[in-house]
Amino acid sequence: MSLTVRLKFKASMCHDFKVLISSIKGKTVLYKNKTKKAVYVQLELERTYKPEKKYNVAKRTVIGRVCPDDKTRMFPNDNFLKHFPDHAVPEETPDADRSCCLKLGPWVVIKKLVREYGLKALLEKQLGKDAGLFLDLLSYLIVNEDNAGQYYPDYAFCHPLFTENMRVYSDSTVSRLFNQITKDDIFGFLDAWNAKRDHRQRVYVSYDSTNKNCQAGDIDILEFGNAKESKETPIFNLAVAYDKTNQVPLFYEEYPGSINDVSQFRYLADKVRAYNYRNIGFILDRGYSSRENIRTMDKNGNPFIMMVKGSKALVASIVEGKKGSFEESRKCRVATTRIYATTVSCPFEGRDRHFHVYFNPTKAADERGKLESELDKTTEFLKAFIGKEIGETTGLVKRCFELHRDQKNRLVAFEEKDDGIERELRLCGYFCIVTSEKMSASEAYFLYKGRDPSEKLFRADKTFLGSRSARVHSNEALSAKVWLEFVALIVRNRIYNLLKDEMLRLNVRKNYMTVPAAIKELEKVELVRRSGGLYRLDHAITKSQQEILKSFGIDKEDVYAEAASVAAILKKAAKKTEQKEMTDEQREDDDESARCEDYEENL
Repeated sequence: MSLTVRLKFKASMCHDFKVLISSIKGKTVLYKNKTKKAVYVQLELERTYKPEKKYNVAKRTVIGRVCPDDKTRMFPNDNFLKHFPDHAVPEETPDADRSCCLKLGPWVVIKKLVREYGLKALLEKQLGKDAGLFLDLLSYLIVNEDNAGQYYPDYAFCHPLFTENMRVYSDSTVSRLFNQITKDDIFGFLDAWNAKRDHRQRVYVSYDSTNKNCQAGDIDILEFGNAKESKETPIFNLAVAYDKTNQVPLFYEEYPGSINDVSQFRYLADKVRAYNYRNIGFILDRGYSSRENIRTMDKNGNPFIMMVKGSKALVASIVEGKKGSFEESRKCRVATTRIYATTVSCPFEGRDRHFHVYFNPTKAADERGKLESELDKTTEFLKAFIGKEIGETTGLVKRCFELHRDQKNRLVAFEEKDDGIERELRLCGYFCIVTSEKMSASEAYFLYKGRDPSEKLFRADKTFLGSRSARVHSNEALSAKVWLEFVALIVRNRIYNLLKDEMLRLNVRKNYMTVPAAIKELEKVELVRRSGGLYRLDHAITKSQQEILKSFGIDKEDVYAEAASVAAILKKAAKKTEQKEMTDEQREDDDESARCEDYEENL
């Protein structure tokens, strides 16, 4: 990446507050971007003597952009916060920035679960007073389904907070927190978290990998590997370990993108044993279904649950053998879903396996549409290859098309395989879960389904947390953000399981009992600022909201009590603000402005 491109990118990451350039310790250099006529501030980190050239070469990094209307000041970026963590920056936004309408519902639920798991005490042990801000960021990730730290103040504007006196901190404080969190903080939390768990029960390890954009800086763990999308995109991989009974995330492991998941099996198992877990198994997505993986797990004595698409050669014959025998039987329906299932036990790779065959009518129509579209695209692709050399084919081309080549291996003609296409259409809507241990189809489905929040958290092709890009540009910030997302996963997974258990108990499918829908409904529980500046509930709790809250053991009286508590905290904080005189930061800023005249002349 050229210097100009890097500078343009760094400028786009600048914060919205100003820093006096003369107050920066160290040698700074101004660089003008001729394209946009912007001026950037570079900090000299070190000088290296080049004997062959007989002069010193300076190593610099961009720390901000000069303000167009004030040449003595600059807008700093995250690099500035990394190299000058103690420099005075705006910590808190004015109290006037708080909305007159606060969305109370999700905060009440998250607070209950944080207390249930004792997360605040564990975080305070590692982060001290920053634990409150960490919990607010966790809530922001769950409620907004976004991981962009610069938008956190928008969330804080209209929600109750965990910070002391519910202070609203700026995005610069969020960036500084990410850069201050150390590996010791992360490992200390994971050690304490796992020490509280039951080590005797089965631990299922769920694998997920994600693609993260590395243009924001030099991140060591990002490497080229088996990317889900563009093969030109560096990635890093994540493995998440779950508790079988409660489906509680236990720990995670991040490792370079060039290492495939099969190679990482052994090292992940070692980490499980380091936490004193002895009985471990694996939950694998359809991308990991292979004979080699099954042999690896058999060799290590690890039970597994593996998702396989219905058309995969591994299970296609079994699916076809059961097709038409269970799809219309109400007894075969998986509770609270529109899925029908049956189980077949048969030997595979030298051992008895349990193949749970599922049919989803809704998914069948969707998959047929996608298959028709893929067939049309493949036909156009092959037409473009007429007269050109073509190699060996795999996948859909091999199953559904007959290719005719000449002596030079050039494509002469092609035709569709009617039997192959008919077979693909017949298998639309079917999928299979293979388990090494005996269990019902319903148990296998919900055990596998429990990994969905981890997929939505860590995989780039999912929407939860918007994690297509890490939005960080340092190793420290990346580790801190992954840790934050993992703790958010602990809370969100608990929300998911409690809502699911309530639906199973009622045996009625409710559209508002999914995590996103429940959060959206609970956001309608609002506190409104009335005369005198006191916040009060805007209206009574609806029946739907009461059903959602009941899933978490919360009744309307608990909500009223939390509303009163929030109102009292905000009233007390507002009273302190009214009595507050000019802060030390304001006085320091005035003194710096008075001393900057000589520097402005030099510029």
